[in-house]
Amino acid sequence: MACFSSSNGFQRFQGVDPPVLTIRSHGANVAKNHLLDWLILLILVVVEVILVSVHPFYRYVGKDMMTDLRFPFKDNTVPVWSVPLYAVILPILIFLIVYIRRRDVYDLHHAVLGLLFSVLITAIITDAIKNGVGRPRPNFFWRCFPDGIEAYDRTGNVICHGKESEIREGHKSFPSGHTSWSFAGLGFLAFYISGKIQAFDGRGHVAKLCLVFLPLLGAALVGVSRVDDYWHHWQDVFAGAIIGLVVSGFCYLQFFPPPYSGNGWGPYAYFKAHEEHHARANATPRSAAIVDDVLVEEEQTTPNGDTYFVPTPLHNQTYDQMEMGAR
Repeated sequence: MACFSSSNGFQRFQGVDPPVLTIRSHGANVAKNHLLDWLILLILVVVEVILVSVHPFYRYVGKDMMTDLRFPFKDNTVPVWSVPLYAVILPILIFLIVYIRRRDVYDLHHAVLGLLFSVLITAIITDAIKNGVGRPRPNFFWRCFPDGIEAYDRTGNVICHGKESEIREGHKSFPSGHTSWSFAGLGFLAFYISGKIQAFDGRGHVAKLCLVFLPLLGAALVGVSRVDDYWHHWQDVFAGAIIGLVVSGFCYLQFFPPPYSGNGWGPYAYFKAHEEHHARANATPRSAAIVDDVLVEEEQTTPNGDTYFVPTPLHNQTYDQMEMGAR
């Protein structure tokens, strides 16, 4: 069962239950408070579109280099169109399932916003490096000379006569975009899951780690497919994985405590809303009424003396009491 620690300064306020934070009650306010973040997100989309359309650097490719660039020109095992499905849509569906269970709009909003930032920042970094480096792909020979007839200028550089679009794409090997996107999206999901299930609570439940590693395994297999398809060198995949995983970690920590924290099951904004609700609730007397299926935290103590709280069903509180105090 999820729990959260008081080690970061958050403590349960005796007799005050946490607020209900639904899309209907708080969604508009949350979106308004993060309007600038969404605008920046749109700007990042525009930057990414520009980077995709920019002509990459055409690195010198001599005849002696072709030995490592003669691999077959195959189709993608993982199509480009499928990457947003498993790296963006799939995590968002999981976020929605968590929201249905917990009804915390802060968790849903921040998870979606953090995921989108993770993927877009990773995409911009990846494509900027791709265009700047211009490393040829392992199948560059067949992109450049589709008929197998080689041609070089007097400096020894290739004179390609293949399709311009394929030649251009052939200079975008480093780093792997499929891999970086996969680790940006599925890496963020792994961080999210590890926090929600308290994978690092010190109780030694290795089964939790299996759930955490599952998205990472999927991302790793995508990277392996890029090498198997001869679209990338292994260094491209390794660099893409590092970029995606590092960026996803930074973006996750922007909205959520570290997964190993006792408070890692919820976003920072949830605990702040809890504190604000406590301040309002203490300003007025409380009255009793009943509302179903809302969470309250029960205080417990770990062997080392830390205090943490286990969510349990809330009782004897109305929505208005939790939001405004008893009337």
